[in-house]
Amino acid sequence: MSTQAVAFGWLPQEVMENIAFFAATTTDIGPPSDLLPLLLSCRSIYHALSLDANLHLCARIFEYKFDLSAAVRRLGQHIATPDVLSKELRKRFVYLKRIRARTDSRICAPDMSNSPMISELLWLAYLMMLENDGKNVKQLREYAGMEQWLMEYWFDDKGASLASKALLEDVWLLDNEHNSLAMWLFWLFLRPDRFQRTERNYRTFATVLKPTALAANKYNICHTPWEDFIPRSCLLEPTCINHYSNPYQLTPPTMAIPAILSYLSLVGPLVGPARAVYKGLHTPNGFPPSLNQSLEWEADWQRCINLAKSPLASQFSGAYKVGSLQGVWEGVFTYTEFTTYAALLSGRPPSILHNSMVAQHRQTWKLREYYLTVSRGADGIAGGLESLPLSSGDPLKAFFPSGIRIHEHAGSAEVHEPGKIVPLSYRQPSACGVEAEGLDIQDIIVVGEGHSAWGQFNLIGRVRPCDGFVSFLKEYVEGDRGQWLYRGYLVGSINGSLSGRWRDTLSLPDANGYEGCFVMSRRR
Repeated sequence: MSTQAVAFGWLPQEVMENIAFFAATTTDIGPPSDLLPLLLSCRSIYHALSLDANLHLCARIFEYKFDLSAAVRRLGQHIATPDVLSKELRKRFVYLKRIRARTDSRICAPDMSNSPMISELLWLAYLMMLENDGKNVKQLREYAGMEQWLMEYWFDDKGASLASKALLEDVWLLDNEHNSLAMWLFWLFLRPDRFQRTERNYRTFATVLKPTALAANKYNICHTPWEDFIPRSCLLEPTCINHYSNPYQLTPPTMAIPAILSYLSLVGPLVGPARAVYKGLHTPNGFPPSLNQSLEWEADWQRCINLAKSPLASQFSGAYKVGSLQGVWEGVFTYTEFTTYAALLSGRPPSILHNSMVAQHRQTWKLREYYLTVSRGADGIAGGLESLPLSSGDPLKAFFPSGIRIHEHAGSAEVHEPGKIVPLSYRQPSACGVEAEGLDIQDIIVVGEGHSAWGQFNLIGRVRPCDGFVSFLKEYVEGDRGQWLYRGYLVGSINGSLSGRWRDTLSLPDANGYEGCFVMSRRR
């Protein structure tokens, strides 16, 4: 036994723990490997300070290396105990080391694409990003090399996404949980300025992102029928996830939304008439620095929770933050040749899109959001509406009833529905204390106008309660441009982007229509 070890053995437990903590945190990223020489110095020190014996030390190391506040805010204080955090610390570095070793990014065995290990790895990385306040992304990017892992997963000839195999066989990319989570991670880590704008890179990204973004008949933008304003259940079975030693039922978000965002971030600025004026949308890596970055993803987390419930909620419950759409938005919409899209709907393979031209136009929206509140009684049951709430109308009209009239005033709007005597009084977020105790959100509508190369237009929109799915009816003021339905999600919050697809309003809701994709980011 060394003299140093003898000296340590006489130190108080608290001092020894502080020394061990300092050794374990000499670097911000990676496992606490510098603690090992201290633990091996003598048996008594090992028994006092090993991660198995000293859960309090383990918890301190976890809080130093990972973000915790978002998890506590969403899951509760019970997940922040030394026992839970010590287990989570071990679990995370097992998976981070696995990512670092590129163990699962490429296919090494025939049945590897369905491996439960990949599912757990992708869920952990995704949830870490939703809980990120600066530390999580550092571990994933700088220690684990998550960006390189994702590039191999998606674009390597033997990538575990099987994207290259699908390209060679001219079949559609698998729309499964692994690919959905991996596409979201690709978007969350995306740094467009790191990629050279070359024809080769264009082809590389387009082969994966373009079909997923554009093929509306193959890749849905939501897990519930888009034409239902109050759907009963999700079309996808939830997944049971073990997070902080507790089981949670979660439904992964769809693959199409981040594919659209990534496609128009990487490929969009390279093509189309908008390239000279449109600088691209805001990626998560470009968000302004904040001590509470995870607040940006509250609604995205809640959406995963809400869609796993059965029946689905008919009231607003966190999947959309009131006031998020208020303001001026800039972005683009894309469209393919009609004959190409008709061929796609008739059953043509993905190569029809690889070889097609995609045009895009810039557009600007100016939106005003209004919402209807209802008071909650002492028994917790909502009441107090002077009349019935706004009916759920035609999905091709953004769920507004036919003949509706909306009159805007300073900070409020009156909504007149045919057949109802009393108008509904909606208010803007700044004019109503929605956070006040005893108020529930009953309905959210959006009114606005905008312009594109095709002319000026008016917008009316409505937010679906269970998952924050947003529908807009876009109607051009002059000419024969007609009406178009925009549907999608707000990804993120104050810095987020509205992403989804538009479609014609002449095709029936349950039929495939003529569709394209769009993204909008708040003007800065």
